[in-house]
This record gives sequence, structure tokens and C-alpha cells, in this order.
Amino acid sequence: MAEPERRIALLIDADNAPAAKIDVILAEVARHGAANVRRAYGNWKSPHLKGWEATLHEYAIRPIQQFAYSSGKNASDMAMVIDAMDLLYARNLDGFAIVSSDADFTPLVMRLLTEGVKVYGFGEKKTPAPFVNACSKFTYVEALLQPTGEAPAPSTRPKTAAELRGDTRLVQMLRSAVDSASGDDGWAHLGAVGHQISNQASFDSRNYGYRKLSDLIEASDLFEIKRADQIVWVRYTPRKRRAARKA
Repeated sequence: MAEPERRIALLIDADNAPAAKIDVILAEVARHGAANVRRAYGNWKSPHLKGWEATLHEYAIRPIQQFAYSSGKNASDMAMVIDAMDLLYARNLDGFAIVSSDADFTPLVMRLLTEGVKVYGFGEKKTPAPFVNACSKFTYVEALLQPTGEAPAPSTRPKTAAELRGDTRLVQMLRSAVDSASGDDGWAHLGAVGHQISNQASFDSRNYGYRKLSDLIEASDLFEIKRADQIVWVRYTPRKRRAARKA
């Protein structure tokens, strides 16, 4: 018997999200479940949101009107947080997809996670690290392929081995995941490594310019890779062994 499809609420901060990327965001959300709830928040009288009109109709996204009651205050953010909590307490959702590049949603993400629901974040490269790291998984919209299959934007070019190794957080996360998933011989099943990473941090290999985790791990030149019967195995390679391998 097939497992029931996961139910996800898609909440969009229209003031801080590109309308042109909603199609690929929806395609990505569909990998995790069905977006039963689709809402976009903003002051729809503002000319700044004019480009959203066609997108809302095409993708059946419900616009939530929120007037700016005072200058410098984002009432849309408050409305989105209140709705998220109402949806959470209704207890009929398995996850949330939050589309925004605003770090103000970080406390909301942390609160949702404490209730055992997954939070998938989507935002531009400018998104502050606290929001990125708080999500179960955060994906930069620039890293998402267009439906036509065209390449990602230049800003998502694959990072070099030196750049990957220079990212202390990434290296520590990969090494920890491989170590936790490995057997006595040091080899770890790639699937188990990916599961461990998803449990310990927000991560998407496409944010580094690689479509798959195996591609990123191989490009880092920190690990040995072996493939057997369509199964990928990973083992950390100490610096001395890496040097000997290259000699």
C-alpha cells in the first residue's frame, strides 16, 4: 500500500520573492509532497507587486491582502507568521515551504521545526545565513533549473575543489555525516550519508553548483568514491593518503 502524499503549505513573501521563479519552486515542492495550501502575502495595491498578478492566477495561488499600516513596518510578514501558526495548530499538514529572502522568518522556522514538521526554504542568494541554516532544507532559487532544462544562472557555477575545501562548515558537515554512516572499514553508503546530512543541517548540493550530492563529494577531492551494482560508497581520505594518490 502506497504511503499517503505529504501535505505542504506554500507560503510566499511576495515582497521578497521573484514571481518568475514560482514555476520551478512549485516543481521542487512537488518532490516533497503536494502544495495543498498556496498563499502569497503582500500589499497588492502596490505597483511593486504588479508582476505577480498573472502568476497568482496561473498557479492557483491565493493572494492575501495586507495593508501597510505604518511606514517601515512589514505587516505582510506578521500576517504570514500568524497564518503559519494557525495552519500548524490545525494539525493537518506535514510540512511548510516558505519563499522569502528575509531573515525575519527564522524564529518561525525554528518554531515549526519543534512541532516535527519539515520546513523547505526558498530564497535568493542574498538570503541571510540564519534563515538558510534554520530550514530543514534551503535552496537558492538561482540554483533551480528552468522547466526547459536550461542551465542555472552563472552565480551557481560549480565551486572548485579549493573553494569546497575552504568552506569549513561544509567540510565539517560532510565529514561528520560520512563518519556517522560508515562501517568499520570507513566506507559509508551515499544514501545514508545524505540522510544524515538532512537530519543535521540545511543542505542542497545545487547551492554549490552540483546537481547531486555524489558530484559535490567527488569534486571536493576529500573523499574516495567507489561504485558497485549502482550503489555509491564514500570514504574520507586523509591528507597524506590524498597526496600519495596524486603522486
